[in-house]
Amino acid sequence: QVPFTVLQGEGVEYLGHANDAVIAISNYRLHIKFKDSVINVPLRMMESVECRDMFQLHIVCKDSKVIRCHFSTFKQCQEWLKRLNRAIARPAKPEDLFAFAYHAWCLGVCVDEEDQHAHLCRPGDHVKYRFEMELVRMGFDLQNVWRVSDINNNYKLCSSYPQKLLVPVWITDKELENVASFRSWKRIPVVVYRCRHLSSSVTPGVFGRLESFWRPRLNPESVRSVRDDSKGPIQSVLSNLAVKQKLRREGGREGAAGCSVHAIFADSSLTACSGVENAGAPQKLLILDARSYTAAVANRAKGGGCECEEYYPNCEVVFMGMANIHSIRNSFQYLRAVCSQVPDPSNWLSALESTKWLQHLSVMLKAAVLVSSAVDREGRPVLVHCSDGWDRTPQIVALAKILLDPYYRTMEGFQVLVESDWLDFGHKFGDRCGHQEKVEDQNEQCPVFLQWLDAVHQLLKQFPCLFEFNEAFLVKLVQHTYSCLYGTFLGNSPCEREMHNISKRTCSVWSLLRAGNKNFHNLLYMPGSEQVLHPVCHVRALHLWTAVYLPASSPHPLGQDDMDIYPPPGSQSQEFSGRCLDRLPKTRSMDDLLSACDSSSPLTRTSSDPNLNNHCQEVRVGLD
Repeated sequence: QVPFTVLQGEGVEYLGHANDAVIAISNYRLHIKFKDSVINVPLRMMESVECRDMFQLHIVCKDSKVIRCHFSTFKQCQEWLKRLNRAIARPAKPEDLFAFAYHAWCLGVCVDEEDQHAHLCRPGDHVKYRFEMELVRMGFDLQNVWRVSDINNNYKLCSSYPQKLLVPVWITDKELENVASFRSWKRIPVVVYRCRHLSSSVTPGVFGRLESFWRPRLNPESVRSVRDDSKGPIQSVLSNLAVKQKLRREGGREGAAGCSVHAIFADSSLTACSGVENAGAPQKLLILDARSYTAAVANRAKGGGCECEEYYPNCEVVFMGMANIHSIRNSFQYLRAVCSQVPDPSNWLSALESTKWLQHLSVMLKAAVLVSSAVDREGRPVLVHCSDGWDRTPQIVALAKILLDPYYRTMEGFQVLVESDWLDFGHKFGDRCGHQEKVEDQNEQCPVFLQWLDAVHQLLKQFPCLFEFNEAFLVKLVQHTYSCLYGTFLGNSPCEREMHNISKRTCSVWSLLRAGNKNFHNLLYMPGSEQVLHPVCHVRALHLWTAVYLPASSPHPLGQDDMDIYPPPGSQSQEFSGRCLDRLPKTRSMDDLLSACDSSSPLTRTSSDPNLNNHCQEVRVGLD
């Protein structure tokens, strides 16, 4: 008998026995049931399987878990080793991933396929129409200052960019094509954020200030682009800064009518930034290069390059020294090895320090803080880039947006953030997560997105009341980044996902992690806060993400299955089940804190020591 409840489209292929355990392999998962616990892991979560000590299977997972399973004979161990290696082999085509079968079977058992498809696939209008809704939310002036370019329609300019791009109104599509010829993969600078509203506690009286991140996503030109220097997007920012400073010195207002064509930030609805710190000092465009200076120079020797301040006199170039994917992959492998040691190592702290994982997180957080502080406190435009622009760049930009904008700390806004900055701009989830078909270079695999989720977890730890979602939300997102149960993170680019029609042939992970799912709602969340976050980035202030890297044990107690059986439509109100409530601490709280503070109402909270209760009653009688 199959020892677990199968999902739609799931079939058990092998069923047998290990030492004191039942082991099963389906087309989706490995299931090992012990006497008092269970291991349940998706096949695509596994990175490698090998035989150790002749009788032990050693399974290494992409989220840092290590699973060990013992067999009574060497032959039996080898047989299950071959089965698992076949099961976790790279797919020959996308349709071999379980996400496609799961969705097809979900439709097959439903009477009304159209309604079921909408429930399974559509993450919500806030994700489907995110580009248009974000333009409205951030208040971009599409009449005088900005325009939406269709130059990438059908991905004809850049396959790793979205089809709609926001650019200054005066830059023509022909000029964008010329700029693209000087960019790696033709990933031109585009606008991704406008800081419309700032916290009055940081910059009193300043609202509607138009500042943007420019995302070059580039391998900067080894040969200088004359168009960039004279009429390109970077120069337009510099020209606008000059206009701003002139208007500020004259005490005037920034208006579209009186500005030159290069003043791309001019907006008749905006006022001068009189409340910004150092408002009288000359402002410079901040160009943040995620690489180290040494890496940038080395890249230039290979045909790449970096910006030179001598060519852009009103800009400041800062190198953050973030490690590349190879260093991050090695760091994660060391972390996984340390966390999986049995028994617990006596030199745990020094071993953790040697992995440099927390150090890498610290550098990423510092880069995001630098960007948010430049925009929030100094009112400067910021340009962010690295070598290619699909790894370190989205890490910095997405973190900075969380720091600046409380909308991205909600469940809805976080979904928009991941879709916009990670999926739309071409983070190579297929290669980085290791489930892309026909991949020859295994060195492309790296937990870049997992590292970013860890950084978000650090923010959640430091600001527990300012996020609508809880830690379980992030942990579940880690699991399904690799599980291939949903199609959200399949493929390497938006062009590839559209080519395979993934959005209509697979389920969306956001249908599970939706705002109505109370299992992922942070009970401490205080909505309405406009606070800009200023986290502590020192390594000593960071925490190891134990829920991911150090779960209580690899097996889970019986009855706590990790696999998600898709909830049917209309069941949203029943998700905060009694089983979840049983895990919460049993406390009795006052329904009305105001009445609790009223001396006329009796106290209802009692102590576990009856002597203390009697003493409190006597004191209360004496006071009365």
